[in-house]
Amino acid sequence: MAPDRFQEQFDQIQDAMGEDIVLAAGFEGSQPMYLYQKGYVLARAEDAGEVVRTVRDAFYRERGGNQTEIVRAEEEESPGGVLRIRVGEPDRSERYGDRDVSDALRAVEDLERDNNRRMVSRNHIVSIAVNCCPGDEPVPVSRCEPPNPAVAEPYGQEGTPVSVLVVDTGLVENYRSHPWMHRVEGDGKEVELDKEGILKQYVGHGTFIAGLVSAVAPNTDVTVHGTLVDAGAISEKDLGDKLLGGMLPAGRWPDIISLSAGTPSMHSETLLGLERFMDTLMTHPETLLVAAAGNNGNDVRFWPAAYSDHPGYAGAVVSVGALRKDGADRACFSNHGPWVTTYAPGERLVSAFTAVDPTPVVYDYQHSTFSHCRYGFQYDCTCQFPPHRGELTERMKESPTAIRDRVVFDGLAEWSGTSFSTPLVVGMIANYMTRNTGIDSREAARRLLDETSVGILRSVPTPALIPATWTPQSVQSVPVTR
Repeated sequence: MAPDRFQEQFDQIQDAMGEDIVLAAGFEGSQPMYLYQKGYVLARAEDAGEVVRTVRDAFYRERGGNQTEIVRAEEEESPGGVLRIRVGEPDRSERYGDRDVSDALRAVEDLERDNNRRMVSRNHIVSIAVNCCPGDEPVPVSRCEPPNPAVAEPYGQEGTPVSVLVVDTGLVENYRSHPWMHRVEGDGKEVELDKEGILKQYVGHGTFIAGLVSAVAPNTDVTVHGTLVDAGAISEKDLGDKLLGGMLPAGRWPDIISLSAGTPSMHSETLLGLERFMDTLMTHPETLLVAAAGNNGNDVRFWPAAYSDHPGYAGAVVSVGALRKDGADRACFSNHGPWVTTYAPGERLVSAFTAVDPTPVVYDYQHSTFSHCRYGFQYDCTCQFPPHRGELTERMKESPTAIRDRVVFDGLAEWSGTSFSTPLVVGMIANYMTRNTGIDSREAARRLLDETSVGILRSVPTPALIPATWTPQSVQSVPVTR
């Protein structure tokens, strides 16, 4: 029985979010594609009153009873500019679909037509996971091995360093035991172990990313904000509120924001919860958003990376897909499509994961590997290698006593995903700015991409950015088996 990645991620994120948010799965066609909050829709603050009245009236006609206490706005103001509107009592017994949300969206359709604009949306869950975890799970690497990409030589000492804000899971304790991360700052210590003393699944994600930026661009100041603390996930509304509610300075924003999380959406629509942030980003031309294209192995738009080719946000967003370990083609798990700006190595990179400590940290694999590439690729991809069994897969099989694969980490890990291609591109843009003083991050990205020779990835001409210190690995052909 093959692992069901979507089901596993659904359960894990729901467990992490607890009672605060009840999840439902949204479909495109016959496949579950995204997660969203049950019992609630989003509306801009200025539209909330009219939306509430419209939904109340529709629900009264269809269901009867007093809808005043059921349908209501949950707050009066929001840094992100949208309010969460309750439209029903979230039902935990059914995970696929939510009648209350669907009926509320339908009730507002005439109002939206009259106003000629979208006024409500689901509250999608933005995550580093969903469906594909990252591209795989981390593999221990000896502390004697160098990171890959290797740490570059510092370039230049004059002027103000390029500033990067990483919006992710935070930093592990004593992350500076990795000497090349001396310019990294965090916003507080992260809880690394669960109640049984086992390393939490995504706790090292932000540390790994900060290590990659610092290796590629050692002159860069990196700040990691621990935002994605619920199994690497957050609702789009909460993300928009956090971005504009104090995470970003009131004056000059950072040169680059690195975000290795996202979500597909209903009908591939933009995220209403990030609308004010994206509009505010356009008023800060000094700042570039570099975002991961996602690990679902398809061309479905993944937000906010997919803003990269949105006409309203030209030049403000670079979306990043992943190359496989030899750099000759895209990785099997990488999302793709005309909205992906560039690709960078993203398979089996090596970076900081836990602190360098005499006492290794125990980790239990959560997912089982597949017997073949789930996307039909014919190389030794991360779907299959290295093989291991995982706790979530065993739970799905209702075998809680099964023996699970356990490993230990003492500093470095090998990991795959567009999450990690993204900081390589961030570092290369930062280096371009350091070497060409006086240009901002958006201009640096444009020039860097213009100067990059176009590669052929699955017969699609696409720029590929390769750090000078990255070492490719050979690829072995693996026949497709079913």
